[in-house]
Amino acid sequence: MSVRVLIADDQELVRTGLRMILDAQAGIEVVAEASDGAQAVALAHELRPDVCLMDIRMPVLDGIAATTLLAGPGVPDPIPVVVITTFDLDEYVYAALRAGARGFLLKNAGAVLLAEAVHAAARGDALIDPNVTVRLIEAFAPATRAPVAEPTSPITDREQDVLAAVARGLGNTEIGRELHISLSTVKTHIASLMVKLEVRNRVELAIWEHERRRR
Repeated sequence: MSVRVLIADDQELVRTGLRMILDAQAGIEVVAEASDGAQAVALAHELRPDVCLMDIRMPVLDGIAATTLLAGPGVPDPIPVVVITTFDLDEYVYAALRAGARGFLLKNAGAVLLAEAVHAAARGDALIDPNVTVRLIEAFAPATRAPVAEPTSPITDREQDVLAAVARGLGNTEIGRELHISLSTVKTHIASLMVKLEVRNRVELAIWEHERRRR
């Protein structure tokens, strides 16, 4: 089945471009477009897309507020959100991740990375644009960081290696190649880390690791 996507961006030209890119990808179908955050939330609740692709700066309701309503802490049936932005150092992106977004991309990320992010969000995973992950979180974590929770059980050395790679924005395949372990082993370590750190996705894993380093 195709991954059903809702695109939210206040610029019609951007929405049209994203629709063309996504509709050309195998296994992805754009089901709706929204020109502001309030419309995005309403359409998402009505249509229940598999993924919402959300701009940050929109009228009526911005992308952060919309993300919180769709995927934030306490939302009983969250809808996966991938934040997409023009700026590679945008403080709002970090806030959006804290609001529940499963990943973020730059608008010039390209068709392959965009499709990967959509598929990752749909399956409960997340993809952070590797070009900006470290710079973004390190730049804005000092102003926004929350207390770092202690693991519920000790993190093994191999799990720490995987965690560090996730914090650098690497995908599962890249982690496996770098650490010389299988893809299934990478997934097992990530699942274990999520339980130990009580986080929902790899985006929060990356944030946890960067905040831990700053303590």
